[in-house]
Amino acid sequence: MAFKKRIIIPPLIVLTAIILLVLMFIVRPQPPQRSMERPPVLVDVVVVQPETVQFKVYAQGNVQPKHMTNVVTQVSGQVVEVSEKFVNGGFFMRGEVLLRIDPADYRVAVQNAKASLAQARAALAEESARAKVAKEEWEALQVGEIPPLGIREPQVASALAAVQSAEAALEKAERDLERTVIRAPFDGILQNKTADIGQFLSINSPVATLYGSETAEVRIPLSDRDLAYIDLPDANYAGSFSAAELTSPVAGLPTVWHGHLIRSEGVLDQQSRVIYGVIEVDDPYNQRGQTHAEPLRFGRFVEVVVDGIEVENVIRLPRYALLADNTVWVVDDEHRLQRRTLNIIRAEAHDVIIDSGLSAGDRVVLTQLSNALPSMKVRIAGETSVDDADNSDATVTAGTSNE
Repeated sequence: MAFKKRIIIPPLIVLTAIILLVLMFIVRPQPPQRSMERPPVLVDVVVVQPETVQFKVYAQGNVQPKHMTNVVTQVSGQVVEVSEKFVNGGFFMRGEVLLRIDPADYRVAVQNAKASLAQARAALAEESARAKVAKEEWEALQVGEIPPLGIREPQVASALAAVQSAEAALEKAERDLERTVIRAPFDGILQNKTADIGQFLSINSPVATLYGSETAEVRIPLSDRDLAYIDLPDANYAGSFSAAELTSPVAGLPTVWHGHLIRSEGVLDQQSRVIYGVIEVDDPYNQRGQTHAEPLRFGRFVEVVVDGIEVENVIRLPRYALLADNTVWVVDDEHRLQRRTLNIIRAEAHDVIIDSGLSAGDRVVLTQLSNALPSMKVRIAGETSVDDADNSDATVTAGTSNE
């Protein structure tokens, strides 16, 4: 009997174990099924809106005076006096004395001219008196028509011409005396002096080079592309001049001056094929007050930004949003990609400006997508899509059921 039990028990144990394994396999929890579908790509977008844009034109140039002249002598003589400001860099106002030439000889010439004029006037008075007497005598004789020579008309005319000549000589002598004082023709800064006290100067000797300090100019090259974005003044221009901003470091700090584009030089440069515009800056050396934060010195190299024309209803986009064929990706209402072709009216350093291809409220993709296709689904950064919300709800439900 015991032998039979030993034979039956092992198979029962094996059978029981098999039944338990089958039951455990049947009642085991099913593992969660993973979706093989790839999640939509996460992208950054910008919502575009039409705006009014004022174009800017960028250029460079050197500051130079509007007026520059070489001052020369109109009379000869020795320099007997120079102004204390008669040094390189000295400022002069219009009419201020630069230097004086010895006027002694010219004062004598004035006196001689005055004496000659007095003699000529006396001779004229004498001839006029003789002519009057001669006329009275001819009228007393009553012998007919009086001849011109009889009443001394030629002698009176000669005396009158002598007076006029003496008056002209006096005027010239006084003008030469006045020219012994050399004055500044305009407000300016002395750039270079070529004469000094004690030096003998002949006529047309250079004295100094004077730069006008009332107005500074900057010549800027403008290409054909630049001309499309600015209102360039011409000879008959009657509108307002475009504002310009000049920038240059002074003592290591960026400094700004303001001027206006007031004219062009009218012809294209034969080598560079550009036309030069002229920026004017008033009172560059602050002689009329604190016009600028710092004086704008002649010879300074400046960066120039000129205000151009304004265009309405255009859209500005970052350049990195643009694809190689002037298209962009736009996310539609179903979070799918759509391709749009743009019409670019200007490309700047960091942005492009378009006038067609997009509408207000379009969401333009900024993220660089390597394998993007039309109608591909995407997710927008910072925005919860409908699919994400559904997945979130499913996760919460599953977690509740497990509990």
